[in-house]
Parts: sequence; C-alpha cells; structure tokens
Amino acid sequence: MSFWEYYSAVTQPNLSPADQQRLDDLYERMRALSPRNVGYPCNQDFDFSELFRFLQFSANNVGDPFHSTNYRLNTMEFEREVLTDFARFTRAPADEWWGYVTSGGTEGNMYGLYVARELYPEGICYFSEDTHYSVAKVLRLQHTRNIMLKSQPDGQMDYADLRETLRIHRDVPPIIFANIGTTMKGAVDDLAQIRAILDDLAIANAYIHADAALSGMILPFVDAPQPWNFADGADSISISGHKMLGAPVPCGVVLARKAHVDRIARSIEYIGALDTTIAGSRSAFSPLLLWHRLRTLGDAGLRHMVQTCLGNAEYAVQQFRAHGIEAWRHPNSVTVVFPKPPPSMMEKWTIAPRKNIGHLIVMPHVTRDILDAFVADFAAALQTVNRKPSS
Repeated sequence: MSFWEYYSAVTQPNLSPADQQRLDDLYERMRALSPRNVGYPCNQDFDFSELFRFLQFSANNVGDPFHSTNYRLNTMEFEREVLTDFARFTRAPADEWWGYVTSGGTEGNMYGLYVARELYPEGICYFSEDTHYSVAKVLRLQHTRNIMLKSQPDGQMDYADLRETLRIHRDVPPIIFANIGTTMKGAVDDLAQIRAILDDLAIANAYIHADAALSGMILPFVDAPQPWNFADGADSISISGHKMLGAPVPCGVVLARKAHVDRIARSIEYIGALDTTIAGSRSAFSPLLLWHRLRTLGDAGLRHMVQTCLGNAEYAVQQFRAHGIEAWRHPNSVTVVFPKPPPSMMEKWTIAPRKNIGHLIVMPHVTRDILDAFVADFAAALQTVNRKPSS
C-alpha cells in the first residue's frame, strides 16, 4: 500500500462542502472562459493526464541539467532531451550551446541579460518601445544601463535609431534585446540587419538576446522565417513552453552559447551540482510537460499545428475585413491586430487591448468557429456603439 492509499484509508481527509463548492465553481468558470481566451498567447489544447501520477513526488531539478546532483528525484534526463530539440529548432551550434527549462519567458530573458551583463559589466542594453514590460523591470533589478529605442509603426525596432544611438555610444559594448514577435503586433526584429549595423560601425564586442517567447515555436516550422536564431547571430534565446506548445503551468526554455555560460558557472557543494541557472530549485514537472508534448506531436505534428494556426490567422484577417473592420498581421505571425474593441467585447472575451489597438492570437484552440463568433460579436458591438446618440 502506498503512502497516499494508507493516508486516505486512515484519515479520509475531505474539504468542507463550502470549500468543495468553491473549487467546483472555479473549475466551471475556467472551463467556460478557456475557449474565449483569444487575447493572450496561451494554447488551451492539450492533454497531460498521462503525467498526473508524477505529481505525487516532490521532484526537483536543482542545478545544471548537464551535471549530476545529489537530489536524485529529478527529471534532468528528460530536460536534456527537451533542450536538444530546442537547440535543433534554433540552429544552435553543435556542442557549443547550453540551456535549461525555465519558469517562463521572463526568467529566460532575465538569464540572457544576466549572461550579457556578466560578459560586459559596463554594457548598455538597447530595446525598443514595443518590448515586453518585464524587460525594463529585469534591467532595473540587474542595474544594467539601458536605452529605449523607437519602434516602427509595425512594431519592429527602428533600425535608424539603433544605428545612431550605437554610433553615439560606440565606446561601450552594446547588449541588444531583440523581439522575435512583439507582444501586441507580433513584429520580429531582424537579427541580420542588427548584425549588419554592428559590423558597419566596427563594433566587435556585442551581445544579442532574442526574446522568442511565442514565435520561437513558429519560425522553425515555416518555409521562409525571418532572421532570428543562433545562425543569424543570437547569443541567447528565450522561448515559452506554455504558449504555442501548450502547458497547464508557465514554463519555457533558455539557450545560450556555451562559451558565455562557462564564464559564470559556480560549483555548489551542498547540492553537488553546478550553479548555472537563475533559480536554485526548479520544476521537475515542466520538463516532463515539454518532453511529452514534443514526443506526442513530433516535428510533423508541430509543423501542422503551426501551419493550421497561420492559416486560421489569415482567415481571421479576411473575416474582419469582410465586416468592414481593418485588421492585419505580420508574415509568419498568428497575432491579428485590429482597432481597440468596444468595452462590451471585454465582458465576453478575454482580450488584451493597448492604447488604440487590440489583438487576438490564433492559438491551436482558437478554431474558425470561435473566430467567426468573435468577429460577429465585434461587428455587432460596433453597430451598437455607432447607433448611440451623441450627448
């Protein structure tokens, strides 16, 4: 008899009826909201029930996933396989990369910026105004000098502003934070163009981190991706796992050139491992989620999933336009941009507006039926607003 079987037989612990009702109500609320979660890049289409049995263990991936640890209740073997797949997706140089499974995109970005600052303590980080809000917070936490650059109207970094700002500060090593799919518009900063600017200004000491939270699981599976990966000049890349792949908890992967990471590694006797990650204790369940997803889908399944989402995103653009609502998206992007929705749309749909625009992100769970319903509600809401008499 297992511990849980014994414990249940002896104590028969139960929630109070009121507490049980609260959980039931929460479940029903989440179940109802899930299909209408269209404004955030979180795939709701997955089934990890095969892994539930592992939740009875206090597993912990403490330390470097490529070195042994005294804590043997871990999933590091699976983590390494996940990382190997992501290294392939990002065209990391063979035997010259390192990485680990993170708690999500913010930790991955923090790690990339941490490595960059350790390499260039006096460096200045450059990022565009369309960069995710968490990056400015990370830079404050790390006390890294930084300059915000202008963005182009489509969300890409303003490369002319980058060139001129680098020219003014060319005596200081630049740390360039590139967006591989901006939060609101899905814009991809062109790493080839960034590298060309650095070369033209004869700046040899530079670091490029790529925030590929969403698009990092899209661009490997399209025929003509924008320049975004290690082969295009990235020094580190962060990708989310709960976005395009899908997971019930936030998670992700960060990869970096091994030569950079080797310069910051520290050995910790207590855990019998190298301290190369941001967190000490790390989730051992997240690597299983990513591993399970990668193995059940395979490369062919991933490509089909991505291509289906891209096709549905283009379908959404056409449906918006058919209803007289201007909408657009970038190449290889599942982010559909449109005017800021009327307030009534926020009551039914989970949307993320900003300033004068809104967007929907066509994840695998966002079917064409859902898109039809969203566009129809949007058009009806606009008609209601337009019918209201002016005061």
